Amino acid sequence: MTHSASSARAQPFTDGVGAGFASLLRSWREAGDARVPIVMGIVNVTPDSFSDGGQFFRTEAAIEHGLRLHDEGAAILDVGGESTRANAEPVAADEEIRRILPVIEALTANGILVSVDTMKAEVAKAAVSAGAQILNDVRGLLGDPEMAAVAARTGAGVIAMHNQGVFGSAKPMEIDPVAGCIAFFRRALDVAHEAGVAEDRLVLDPGFGFGKSPEQNLQLLARFGELQTLGLPLLAGTSRKSFIAKVAGADETDRLAGTLATNVLAALAGAAIVRVHDVAEHAAAMRIAAAIRGADTSK
Repeated sequence: MTHSASSARAQPFTDGVGAGFASLLRSWREAGDARVPIVMGIVNVTPDSFSDGGQFFRTEAAIEHGLRLHDEGAAILDVGGESTRANAEPVAADEEIRRILPVIEALTANGILVSVDTMKAEVAKAAVSAGAQILNDVRGLLGDPEMAAVAARTGAGVIAMHNQGVFGSAKPMEIDPVAGCIAFFRRALDVAHEAGVAEDRLVLDPGFGFGKSPEQNLQLLARFGELQTLGLPLLAGTSRKSFIAKVAGADETDRLAGTLATNVLAALAGAAIVRVHDVAEHAAAMRIAAAIRGADTSK
């Protein structure tokens, strides 16, 4: 499948796995206070994801969806083949690979920067072989003991998400959520550094909606800037999460306004990446948020 695109981000990366991600992050860092957060579009190749389960389960539907999100402004596409919602059925590695590989191959053939959303090193390795450049690990390198080694060996980028193994749960953390995330990230970074993962392609994600109460998710947003203490780029992944519905009184099909509000706040607090279902709306909102941040002359 081919796709015509004239944008700069549609050019293929030729200098190694993860180098394109490192370059994208470097450009973001160098843009100063008015830097626009990178938009990552979600491509769920699953029958049971919490928001769009089944809608893009067919390979062709997932590819078309990914190409559309790219055209709407997604600089990265995050492809996943296993739902992490509450009570989701686990997916065997071979089935997860079967679901995502043709999608990754088609998207990367079009020069698109692709992330694989997986907690399994076996899946991550296969995804990189198919063209993925980033490993989005929902266990933050503290789940599968081989994940960091795969990243180091291939040079892939890594997004390490805070998650103590409680998927899709609103069970509260037992300690202050910011302190808990930072402590978790320190352990994850120890693993990454020990394995030899390049620091210029590491991103941290506080894991909104994973093992946190609605109140703790709001606390993490209100104090998002404090997570920058480790000096690494941050990802905000609030898109259509249930805590938004709880606050706004919206159902799962009507969470766009709440998601935009949370991501604008994260952008103003310094988020490098927003991971979203609704790309076009967020691409515009991120430009506005960046312009406001850049206009602040009181710094």
